[in-house]
Amino acid sequence: MIMRPGQQLLLPANPLFIWGSLLLALLVNVFPWGRHAWMPDVLALVLVFWNVHQPRRVGIAAAFVFGLCMDVHQTALLGQHALTYTVLSYFAITIHRRLLWFRVPTQALQVLPLFFLADAMEVVIRLLSGGSFAGWGLLLAPLLQALLWPVVSVLLLLPQRRAPDPDLNRPL
Repeated sequence: MIMRPGQQLLLPANPLFIWGSLLLALLVNVFPWGRHAWMPDVLALVLVFWNVHQPRRVGIAAAFVFGLCMDVHQTALLGQHALTYTVLSYFAITIHRRLLWFRVPTQALQVLPLFFLADAMEVVIRLLSGGSFAGWGLLLAPLLQALLWPVVSVLLLLPQRRAPDPDLNRPL
């Protein structure tokens, strides 16, 4: 792959770190501090991040399984989060090559419509199944997810940026 000028060469991602970060994001989502409409979906954010950076390791099937876990936890309509995460992952994998050419703040603007689409799908599914409208505060969740994108990018790429035994003959 041709890299952007000034972009740092990254080490391969550790599969244990990838799946550990996804499980940690699932735990953050299921932590009992109350689910408000404005709270960002951390699992969706981390799923999109790994779909963009490691699309062969974290794919649509993983998004479906994590979505089913969220459906069971929130006692939502079975398949609501699974469908949302699957569509979100599909679009993230679709744009992953183009997205990596941008800098991180611009990437946040690029994934913002994906997060809006995911929340809109959840609202439509909830309303079609007879649920109530959560209020206009739910428009804040995709914005907060997009604002968290640079933070998540720095934290999740941090283990790949370390130098593996640098010396005078191997500066990388």
